[in-house]
Amino acid sequence: MNRALPAVVPVVLGLLLTSCGDEGTGETDEATESAAPSPSTDVELPDGVTLTAGGEDLGFGDSATVVFEPTQRVGSVLEMQVDKVSEGTLDDFAGFVLDSTVKSSTPYYVEVAVENVGEENVGGFAIPLYGVNETNTLLRASAFTTDFPRCESKALPAKFETDDTFETCLVYLTPDRGMLEAVSFRPTQQFDPITWTGEIEEPEPDKSESPKDQKNDN
Repeated sequence: MNRALPAVVPVVLGLLLTSCGDEGTGETDEATESAAPSPSTDVELPDGVTLTAGGEDLGFGDSATVVFEPTQRVGSVLEMQVDKVSEGTLDDFAGFVLDSTVKSSTPYYVEVAVENVGEENVGGFAIPLYGVNETNTLLRASAFTTDFPRCESKALPAKFETDDTFETCLVYLTPDRGMLEAVSFRPTQQFDPITWTGEIEEPEPDKSESPKDQKNDN
C-alpha cells in the first residue's frame, strides 16, 4: 500500500521579473527624462482634485494624485502614497523554489496606500508603480503564485470605487544584486515620471541568531 504524500511540500515561487517595455515586448526601457504634462485621457477630474505634475520628486510618505487608465475603457483618479521601502534578503524566501534569476537578485519591499478619488471602478488591476534600479531601469512588481507573508503583494480589490482605500506591499527584485533607487509612476514612455525616494530600511536581522551572535557580528 502506497503512503500518501506529505501535506507540506516545497512551494514554487512564481515571480515575473521583467522590465517596463514598449507595447509589452519585454524590451528594457530606461527611465529617461521625457516631458509630458499628463497622459492623454478622457477621465473626468472631480471638482477640487488637482493632479500631481509630471516630473515631481517626492519623499516616502508623500502622496501623488494621478490619472490611472488600465484600459482604454476603464479609468479613474488615484491618490497614491509610498509609505516605506525595506531591503530584504533571500532568506525571506525560505521554503520556496528559486530560479537562478531570483537567486542573483536583491529583494525590496514597498508599502503603498491607494485611494480612489475619481468616479470610476478600477478594481482588480495591479498597482501602477515601478521600481527604479541603479541603472535607471524600470522594474515591474513581482507576481506570486502563492502567498508571501513577508510582503503580501496584491492587486486592487475586485471593486475599487470612489473613496475606497487600499494598502498593500509590492516586491521588486533588482537583478545582479543591484539596488533600488526609487519608486516611479510612469503610465507612458512620454510621461515625465513622478518618483519617490528616501531612506531605505536595512534587512531585518536573522531571528535564528542569538543576541550574542548578533553582537559578535558587529
